[in-house]
Amino acid sequence: METSRETVDRRRFLKASALISAVVTSMSIFTRTDWTQQLPQEEKPNIIGPREGFSPQIGTLLSMMNWMRKAVLRSGTKFQKKDITLEQLDYLHDQKSNTIGAMLLHLAATERYYQLNTFDNMKWGSWDNSIKQQWDVAMNLGDEGRKTIKGHNVDYYLNILDETRESTIAEFKKRDDKWLMEVDNDWGWGPTNNFCKWFHVCEHESNHNGQIKWIKGRLPGVQETKD
Repeated sequence: METSRETVDRRRFLKASALISAVVTSMSIFTRTDWTQQLPQEEKPNIIGPREGFSPQIGTLLSMMNWMRKAVLRSGTKFQKKDITLEQLDYLHDQKSNTIGAMLLHLAATERYYQLNTFDNMKWGSWDNSIKQQWDVAMNLGDEGRKTIKGHNVDYYLNILDETRESTIAEFKKRDDKWLMEVDNDWGWGPTNNFCKWFHVCEHESNHNGQIKWIKGRLPGVQETKD
């Protein structure tokens, strides 16, 4: 038989459980009604969440990637509200720096290699020489990148970035959240799922966005302003 104290404790427990259940239920309703709305691909870019035509997690990831890409393009293709010039794209601050143009091409190369790894199930670096000849310099940068990635206007980089992203979008549409969670146990960082790999593509652009802004602030003869 319960003591009075046990009865009081049990009642408190039941009330707390009921409260928790109500909170969880209300959160679930909120999630269903607000956070899983499938927005069109380009609508409301500042709303991170699912997108039409994609599984919920993939659409949310893509919304993050698109948001970050817009930030990079604001930094890397405009200067004081005008299109960045070829000379500015090719500006090399010192012999250990990279140009803005090279970093934009590097972002496209990175995305291309993650496409091959995650969509085509190719071990990193196992792609054929024609692909390496096209992308390795931009992927690795360094002295070779400083020497060869130059002489292109902003449209050259924009077209390559757009083509690469369109390929990613087309492949994302073919896949679901189960694929996104698949784990590569042989990945160099340790067990890593496709979600982490593609989140890295996104945060990698954030990293280079900071470098692009640093270079823009040191372009000779001009005073950088906030875009």
